[in-house]
Amino acid sequence: MVKKKAPLRVLMTFSEVAPYAKTGGLADVAGALPSALSELGCDVRIVMPFYNRFIEKIADKKLAVENLSVPLGSQALAADIYHIRLDDGVVVYWIQRDEFFDRSHLYGTSKGDYFDNFQRFTYFARAVLAMCPEVEFKPNVVHAHDWQSGLVPAYLKHLYGTNEYWAETASVFTIHNIAYQGQFAPELFPLTGLPANFLSLDGMEFWGGINFLKAAIVCADVITTVSPRYSEEIQTKDYGQGLEGVLQGNRSRLFGILNGADYNEWNPETDPYIAANYSRHNLDGKRICKLDLLREVQLPERLVDRPLLGAISRLAEQKGFDLLAAVLDKLVDQDIGLVILGIGDDKYQRMLTDVADRYSKKVSVRLEFNERLAHKIEAGADMFLMPSRYEPCGLNQIYSLRYGTVPIVRATGGLYDTIKPFSPERGEGVGFRFSKYEADSFWRALMDAFALFKQPETWRQIIQNGMAMDFSWKTSAVEYLELYEKALAEKQRAAERGQKTGAAEEKGISRVRNPKSEGPNRS
Repeated sequence: MVKKKAPLRVLMTFSEVAPYAKTGGLADVAGALPSALSELGCDVRIVMPFYNRFIEKIADKKLAVENLSVPLGSQALAADIYHIRLDDGVVVYWIQRDEFFDRSHLYGTSKGDYFDNFQRFTYFARAVLAMCPEVEFKPNVVHAHDWQSGLVPAYLKHLYGTNEYWAETASVFTIHNIAYQGQFAPELFPLTGLPANFLSLDGMEFWGGINFLKAAIVCADVITTVSPRYSEEIQTKDYGQGLEGVLQGNRSRLFGILNGADYNEWNPETDPYIAANYSRHNLDGKRICKLDLLREVQLPERLVDRPLLGAISRLAEQKGFDLLAAVLDKLVDQDIGLVILGIGDDKYQRMLTDVADRYSKKVSVRLEFNERLAHKIEAGADMFLMPSRYEPCGLNQIYSLRYGTVPIVRATGGLYDTIKPFSPERGEGVGFRFSKYEADSFWRALMDAFALFKQPETWRQIIQNGMAMDFSWKTSAVEYLELYEKALAEKQRAAERGQKTGAAEEKGISRVRNPKSEGPNRS
């Protein structure tokens, strides 16, 4: 009888997980990918900080470990571990230590990052690994995400590499946005407990300081990014944020896997937030949603027959708002509607507020996070704007496709990978794409879209092409599963190399101590 293979045990470390705590797309990934892996038969556990302000009201959480001893420098600081088992079988663990995680925000306020983020996330990484034996979970793979979890692969390699409990555990690390690296002063290094030589060019040293992201890159068995194109871009000077050389040196372990979409939440056929449900085969509800959106944001209903553009974004230069600012006046002259939702840099908030005041019959700007309005914009807009300077993956363009809202994007990162330009000759493609990061290129893409909007049958073809696309997490989860197996194989090869090196060194030492073994003719 063939013995059934045990499920792969995967521990995923995140600094935020939807719906418990969220600042951006990382939390959406954390809320969806583990479930997709669980459906493939993996035993998946999630671990994240216990942000009291967001999590303490969860009624059915249970205490798993009390007073777990977690080292931080020369101290041992206690943590309590809570957990919950979700309906899909995934277990979530929360690490509670109030002085680090009982804050009003996750990483900092509008005035800047928290002064002790180094201590907070060093402690988090140590607690993740200290927790596992106590909850009797021995992972085959630890999958860490972004700089906040960057020390986890480093600890696995340099502190726990010879520990029997962790000896066969492989590490995978995902870069969601290389612009955020976790850089700190070198004086803090002793708090990590890592070997002194790890603060070096070959370790986590970066321009004289500490870099959590670099620590993960040089230590993980496998490195991933959130789209294939982005994995290539970050190996260049334009996109690598100073780490391009490190990534080039580790390219054999670097892979790009596109983020997926949670179609349980983002689906116009079932969405409870929108005025009317609709599908690829029956688009009648989309016009109702457009009217509803116009009323919601107090724009005139006459715009129902004009192009209505939407944007849901962090208001930052990265997202292309300098390009939008450059074309806004002549864009509004086209007699279109524009709805923008988001918060961010003061200069863009002031600029957009001024535009909304000047063009109150055409432009509506909401400076807030509003999940309900986000769904209404996806359903009610005709086109979705993402002219990003860089975009590791992007999710809103994927949501837009499913909602029949045609994306206009710059050809970068995940936007390049997901939005194929429409070809009128072949009837193929799902949106509009421009390459050069300049206002004129963006403007030409807008004009191309407006021209085809005037051709109802062609526009309907673009919409239906997009709605037929499938970016579900199942596809991405299968790719991650393959990489986990690759990471385990790499871990095994590294162990074998280490054994051979050790044996050779031992043999070499023996020769020095026993010169007679070289034979009688040795002089």
